[in-house]
Amino acid sequence: MTTLTEELAEWASGMRLDDVPDDVVATAKLQILSQLAAVRAGMDHPLGQRFIRAFGAPLQDDPARSAYVLAGLGSWLHFDDTAYAGHLSNSTVTVPLAYARHQRLTGERLLTSVIVANEAAARITAATTLGPFRGQSAAFTHVTGAIAGRLRGEDAPAQRWVDTLGLGLGLPPRTVPVGFLDGDAKLFGAATPVRVGLDACDASAVGLAGSPVIIEHPEGFLSRFATVPLPEAVVAGLGRRWHTRTTSFKVHPGGPGMDAAIDVGLELHRLLSTPGRPLRATDIKRISVDTSLYTALVERRAAEYVHGPASPVSALVFSLRYTLATALLTGRLGTDDFTGKGMSDEERWALAELIDVRLDREMTRELFHCEVPFGEALRQAGDRGKEWLRQFGAGWEGDGSWLVDLVGELPPPSPDFKNARKVTGARVRIVLKDGRTVARELDVPVGAVGTRDPRPIADLVRAKWLSSGGGEEFADGLGRLEHASADELAGLIGRSLD
Repeated sequence: MTTLTEELAEWASGMRLDDVPDDVVATAKLQILSQLAAVRAGMDHPLGQRFIRAFGAPLQDDPARSAYVLAGLGSWLHFDDTAYAGHLSNSTVTVPLAYARHQRLTGERLLTSVIVANEAAARITAATTLGPFRGQSAAFTHVTGAIAGRLRGEDAPAQRWVDTLGLGLGLPPRTVPVGFLDGDAKLFGAATPVRVGLDACDASAVGLAGSPVIIEHPEGFLSRFATVPLPEAVVAGLGRRWHTRTTSFKVHPGGPGMDAAIDVGLELHRLLSTPGRPLRATDIKRISVDTSLYTALVERRAAEYVHGPASPVSALVFSLRYTLATALLTGRLGTDDFTGKGMSDEERWALAELIDVRLDREMTRELFHCEVPFGEALRQAGDRGKEWLRQFGAGWEGDGSWLVDLVGELPPPSPDFKNARKVTGARVRIVLKDGRTVARELDVPVGAVGTRDPRPIADLVRAKWLSSGGGEEFADGLGRLEHASADELAGLIGRSLD
């Protein structure tokens, strides 16, 4: 009987770019551009500079070391993109980029590696979505992403994939929450699992073997990393159900689930500011944010570690109050808002104290009825998912039964993700001291899959790249990436982080 790892390996090792729909290829190109912009943002931060002093430049002669640094720089400010399921690009993009020159990849082969890595890493992550690790805390995403991103570039046979996944998923990293939020260990959140995956590749290359039943065995990976294991998610719809389609692009740092509130905050800044006089904290009496359970729980958890200007950056990027206050007062949210200059702004902290984050039940229902970030897993789980929902709801009030009743019946799983949506909504209401009340609401964040924003996603990603200091040449070159030779690709990558 074929195991899950064997079935996934057979597909991944044989997939070609001609097998991939055009819209999926286009998304992968934008993913590369967006992730490199996130890396550039990480490089600009003082902690990113320290990371480089410790481990070297983003592009080095040793591709494994380069992949490690790229993963660390691109992830920790939460400027990395998300998908169902996982923050994929920290491994699925960075590893193929780091190994491109070493493997003599053409643009076509690079795109193939990225897409295969996306699909493999997302499927392993989807199988654990109903568990204790989500988003960036699911470090094992990048064990799989690193393995797939490297092995596809090597044209490794299926059995090599089976052995490598068995080795890498045999001892995957496990996130410790206080370390993740209280200090700078978050810098290693993607880098360490990338190293584990690449070590597994080195081991399998010399004949070390991994368990072929590592995923589904009663004492295997899913038994340790999922509350409600979804083994069927690993191989469902291979070659038809493209997880890459579910990519949501981050247009400002911070998260998860905070993007819509920040988008609304930026709009309200424009609305309430006048020429020569931006909105000030002294203009505002109080602010309320109605949002989903997911966003409210993240804010509550981050608040335990946020203590004004001395807050660890790792926690501050999760703080809805700080990021929204910054957006309202400055009309932007960027890397420098998580440095000493931005964090020492007393006006932001004064405004943050006026923000009341409240649970909106209808937004919570919509969160779980869309595909991303949880709904698709609950659709696949069916009745098995109710206990997980109950536990999730208990994090807010009671025994969590209210959430099971609220969510109710879900639609069937998506056959191909063509209509996938990420609904993490927010309603921001400002009561001004002059008596006015102004409110705005957004259900799908700008840049997210399923957005109704009239601006094309490609324009948003290009703007993110250019604002990071990236050049027009690289952005234009990615549009023709599948036609680039190995030498042309190596030149493009080399210039991307100048």
